[in-house]
Amino acid sequence: MTAAERQVRADAADAICTAAFSRVVADPTRAGTALVAVGGFGRRELAPYSDLDLVLLHDDDVDVTAVASEIWYPLWDAGAALDHSVRALSAVTTAAKQDLRVALGLLDARHLAGDPSLTMRLRTSVLARWRLDARDRLLELRELVSARESRFGELAHASVPDLKESTGGLRDATALKALVATWLVDVPHADLERCRLHLLDVRDALHRVCGRSTDRVAPEVWADLADELGLDGPETAQRRVRETGRRLTHLSRLTWSRVDAVLARPVAGVHRRGPAMERVAPGIAVSSGEIVLEADAAPEADPVLLLRAAAIAAERRLILAPATASRLARESPPIPAPWNAEARTLLTRLLAAGPGLLPVWETLDETGGLGWLLPEWEHVRLLPHASIVHRFTVDRHLVETCIEAARLLRRVARPDVLMTAALLHDIGKGGPRDHSVVGERIAAGVARRLGFDQREVDLVSGLVRRHLLLAEVATTRDLEDPATIGFVADLVGDGEMLELLEVLTEADARATAGKAWSHWRAGLVHELASRVRAELSGRTSLEGPRPPDIPVEPEIDIPPTVRENSQQVDVRVAAGPGSSRVTVTSGDRVGLLAAVAAMFAVRRTSVSSVRAWVQGDYAVSVWDVEESELDGAVLRQGLHAILDGRLEPARRLRRSGRAGLEPSVAVRHEASQRATVLEVRVDDWAGVVFLVCSALASLGLSVRSAHVTTLGPQAVDVFYVQEVGAGALSDERSAAAAHAVRRALTDPVTLEH
Repeated sequence: MTAAERQVRADAADAICTAAFSRVVADPTRAGTALVAVGGFGRRELAPYSDLDLVLLHDDDVDVTAVASEIWYPLWDAGAALDHSVRALSAVTTAAKQDLRVALGLLDARHLAGDPSLTMRLRTSVLARWRLDARDRLLELRELVSARESRFGELAHASVPDLKESTGGLRDATALKALVATWLVDVPHADLERCRLHLLDVRDALHRVCGRSTDRVAPEVWADLADELGLDGPETAQRRVRETGRRLTHLSRLTWSRVDAVLARPVAGVHRRGPAMERVAPGIAVSSGEIVLEADAAPEADPVLLLRAAAIAAERRLILAPATASRLARESPPIPAPWNAEARTLLTRLLAAGPGLLPVWETLDETGGLGWLLPEWEHVRLLPHASIVHRFTVDRHLVETCIEAARLLRRVARPDVLMTAALLHDIGKGGPRDHSVVGERIAAGVARRLGFDQREVDLVSGLVRRHLLLAEVATTRDLEDPATIGFVADLVGDGEMLELLEVLTEADARATAGKAWSHWRAGLVHELASRVRAELSGRTSLEGPRPPDIPVEPEIDIPPTVRENSQQVDVRVAAGPGSSRVTVTSGDRVGLLAAVAAMFAVRRTSVSSVRAWVQGDYAVSVWDVEESELDGAVLRQGLHAILDGRLEPARRLRRSGRAGLEPSVAVRHEASQRATVLEVRVDDWAGVVFLVCSALASLGLSVRSAHVTTLGPQAVDVFYVQEVGAGALSDERSAAAAHAVRRALTDPVTLEH
């Protein structure tokens, strides 16, 4: 079960192969013929039941037809399993050029018998061609690696892992060595060898346990495998093997990301002495496709620096440089509990980043960042699911649930609560008690530490406690029975919880397995949720409706300059640590709110919240922005330039970064009697409020009150809209307003025309 034993097996195999060749070929070193080991045999990494990969190589003008079978038969008689071929040197090099798998096997070609110069010519030719065609071959190799991942899953997380074919398995280790052979990238050699040798040891043990050649570890084999490896039980064996697979997966993804960066560079041209760095946030920069620290970054003075780096890397789908993550995990002080709004927002952005979350989360796990960020993660780290329905281990399932939930974000008004619950919904697994009950307690503690208020803590912990409720009831109870609907309504409690629970149910199922969220199951859950929503709505009406109206804001003192001339604009700034509150007052008129929003958007100032209202004949808006050094006079000048038409903001606003989810624009007829309420859920970026207000102003509509909130990556904005001098919009005008806003957010260029 050691490398020494594999060497003994390889020596024995070498001996019988050399003997077989020598019995047939009178002069074992004669020119023009050679017996060559390739693949795993070429690397001298034979497991107990491995095949012997052999090529009988010959020069083009040498005929070995008569001797080939005489070499193979003695090997078969000796009980060896062969994967053999007879090839001319020119045919081998041609095959290597045409077939990537052949090329990979030949990179490990090793001379056994015959003409050593022939083997040397083969190795030289194959390696030179591999390096010459590296840019093209690596794209092909990338496709091969991706195809294996979709077919065999990941060694770290698959319910039935394959030691060779799964991502993070021996094939990936071989691919990494092939990448190194291109001279384009490097791999941490010590880590790679340690992981590779461990997997070879495990495969040897698996062969002995099963008594045959196999690479798949079935659930019932883990106990025997643990005994063979000298470990104290099947769970320990699983964790050891899966940890190795996860480490190899991490190395592989990191290396392939660096390959992408190399391939993106021009083949020729002027090369910089060092990689360029682009600052993207305080203390954070991008260099060669990786998120790194700026030279003057001070982790010891900024507790959220690791979260900021992770969120940016995930959102931009860049590498979080392992050295950066490791340093931040070591040097950053703990985030003070309860967390402040910035830390909580960064965590939500990270969790809601979609597919970009997975590699960043793996980097955090590999570098100690998760232990610093979320100590409770150790409860489920590499923990197998008891049910074979799950395709992943518990920790990976939680990450996948976050990725699925991110795709459904527009359906909820509280993405921060949803993403936290998605991350924690199975955190109670691993013990004998009901994991939902255990998880509820853990989730409540985490939510408090993250700085959620008591209502939000109840939402997070309640979602964890009830995350199986809708799916179980929908598929096992009579949905026509009022008692069923009442039972669920009692447990859910209110519409906000139901909205979040319905989305979490879908995300959880989609992350479990491909067939876990079938059309049938989705229909039942949707029907149940609709009936429960109606039940909850009926209960609310029995309590008496809350008077629907435009929210009443506290009156402020209107500045004298504005009272004297309503066309004047007053801008006042109250600066705080890292943020400011800006109050804008002027005479009420259509388009004013859009102009103020444009003023901030043009400056690329991030707006975290807005409250706007009409006070008599005056319009007041209060803006909380993430910038501390603002000059009221400069802001007023910029605002007047927009109001006077001297500055066209639409031409200066361009959305950067990858496209996000489609915006959601809904008309909430029930929310007000005197105005039409538009609720907008959209990716947060500098131009959102401007685009919404401009679209409404273009229809001659007045925004009587606005409430803009940013929760992680999503802005949830509510606008109370009226006809000028009138009240709520007609159904036709409401539909037109919603369409105009949706179009503006989807295609901002339309505002220029």
